[in-house]
Amino acid sequence: MVDAAGEPRAWSGPIENRHDQRRLSVDSMSEQQPRIEIDEALDQGWFEIWYQPKIDLRRKCLAGAEALARLRHPTLGVMPPGTFRPGIGEGSIARLTEYALVATLQNWRAFDDAGFNLSLAINVPVSVLLTLPIPALVEQYRPKSEAWPGIILEVTEDQIVRDLRLAHSIGTDLHVSGIKIAIDGFGAGYSSLSSLRELPFSELKIDRSFVRDCATDATNAALCQTVIDLAHRFGSAAVADGVERQADLQTLIAMGCDFGQGPVIAPSMPHEEFLSLLLQRVSKGRSPTAHPSEPGAAIDRVA
Repeated sequence: MVDAAGEPRAWSGPIENRHDQRRLSVDSMSEQQPRIEIDEALDQGWFEIWYQPKIDLRRKCLAGAEALARLRHPTLGVMPPGTFRPGIGEGSIARLTEYALVATLQNWRAFDDAGFNLSLAINVPVSVLLTLPIPALVEQYRPKSEAWPGIILEVTEDQIVRDLRLAHSIGTDLHVSGIKIAIDGFGAGYSSLSSLRELPFSELKIDRSFVRDCATDATNAALCQTVIDLAHRFGSAAVADGVERQADLQTLIAMGCDFGQGPVIAPSMPHEEFLSLLLQRVSKGRSPTAHPSEPGAAIDRVA
């Protein structure tokens, strides 16, 4: 995240919000919740986009956020993704993806108007890349500001390895349109290095099962370090997903991981609340403009 002058704003620790306890309660009861049809939720306007901050671990500042679809039922409240009805059709998935993409592109303007130039990412199934005119949608709804950093589409590794030739073709077409690709959940799909080398990706997101306990589990630590080194060899960034413990965060920083996101840094939250909290922290001097090499640019939970 940078201010109007182009300098990074230091990240001053985890954001907490009033949705935390309620979301934990909802998640714990997800198996008891009724299943909701995605098409019904879209038709009724129950979906909204939440954001989980992504931190630049080297520069100690907010770099962007991942957009996540959340369903707010009029009587049941915010419901976890597990309550979406299983076995939904490709058409429903495409509709939800289009909604998330358009809403994220439009939300960027609000962040930019407030002085926060964020790089935003959304998760997109490979199948939707074949059915949705992603480049055309981005061209139609993208911000016209020259400062817009583009958008990142996250595609899971296990989906990519099913058809590497197709994935390469799609990735190349999107790259021409200024859309970046991140490989999500890397390490779970066991793709070969020779195949991975041919894919045009900008980020490798370390699978959260490897991130968990990497400070104390030698195997997970070795896997995290391997993915970080691999990403750098390919000229890409390494992103640690689902970081839950401070010790794991410090270990990842020492390994040279570029970005991190997860509960230890900040939970996901609604767009309006995320923006409001960022503005509050700036107004209170908790996120001063600072160059990462200056003393004081280091921050309590990330430094």
